[in-house]
Amino acid sequence: MYRPLALLIAFCLYVAGVWAVATTEWAPAAAGTVAHGSDAAPVSTTSAPAPKPTPTPGASPSGTPAAWTLSTLRNYLVGVTDTKDPGVALADLERITRSSPYVDGFCHPVAHEIGHAALAKYQGNFAKAVSYRNDVCGSGFLHGVVEEKLSESPNPTTAVTTLCAPEQTASCIHGIGHGAMFVSNLDVGGAEQLCDRFPQVYQEVACSEGVFMQLFEPDETDPKALAKLPADKLAAEPLYPCPEQPTGYQSACYFYAPSYFLQTHDYTAHPGAFVQALAWCLKAPSRAGRADCTRGTGSRLMKYNIDRPAWTAAQCEKGSSGQLSDCVSGMVSYWNVNYHDGSAGSKLCPQLSGDARQICSLATGGSSSAD
Repeated sequence: MYRPLALLIAFCLYVAGVWAVATTEWAPAAAGTVAHGSDAAPVSTTSAPAPKPTPTPGASPSGTPAAWTLSTLRNYLVGVTDTKDPGVALADLERITRSSPYVDGFCHPVAHEIGHAALAKYQGNFAKAVSYRNDVCGSGFLHGVVEEKLSESPNPTTAVTTLCAPEQTASCIHGIGHGAMFVSNLDVGGAEQLCDRFPQVYQEVACSEGVFMQLFEPDETDPKALAKLPADKLAAEPLYPCPEQPTGYQSACYFYAPSYFLQTHDYTAHPGAFVQALAWCLKAPSRAGRADCTRGTGSRLMKYNIDRPAWTAAQCEKGSSGQLSDCVSGMVSYWNVNYHDGSAGSKLCPQLSGDARQICSLATGGSSSAD
């Protein structure tokens, strides 16, 4: 009696199991749906947004370097010159120097390169290239156009005195000095002979500034621009070759000589090199040479630290007695040339204190073309 009943119950359980298997959804729930019998929140199967890529060292998410270098800035702005025009590149350079003051330390050779690219873009048309002139970074653009045009000239001896005519501005002639070094294959004597063709003293001085800036502060990434100063002569005479120069060329030589000293003493890693340079200047054999060298050190102090004037003046104060005035005068000279607006009195001097502030307010500004 019980056996038939047990068989009937087993059959009913079998049928119920088959029905349950047949009606159950075994596939994953579709996006935005909930499995039957669940009170869980809807689960989306849409892929989550990809995380923003971690910026690579030295780059920002926008593609602008976190810290510009001479090479990255040069490559970027030469590219802008090629694809747009030199005016856009120079405006961008000015914007970058305002937002990142440390760029002032190497923007002058970058502006030179924009000048080179401009002359190439306009197939050697000097007037067209210089029509985009912007004096940002100590008129480096104009210097670059002029030096490139002179170095390409079939008759540089004549071009020396005609390229900058009729205005013959000191800034343009400074570029002639750079170009004279390339024409003479970095021979200082040969470059000076080209500068000698100028009839007026201010023209010769401006040309000499370009010559010695090219000698002591070249673009180190350009092998053609590097003059090899003899180590043995530098060891025997630290301010070589300045004492041997003709009288009219000694001032510019002494002024730019600290650039070489600072580079060879790794001033970026050893800021004490600036005070060492002031002491080194005292080795010049003449009072005028010591003063010019000290002014040059003050100028380089400002150039490489333009965003911290008070610190810069403090380094000038660490020099020997009598150097402060020349050092601060060099600071003023670089400030005015770099910003090309004569604003040192209203913008630089108020940031200084004590004697440095007073000297700054009385400084005449120095050369108008010595970057």
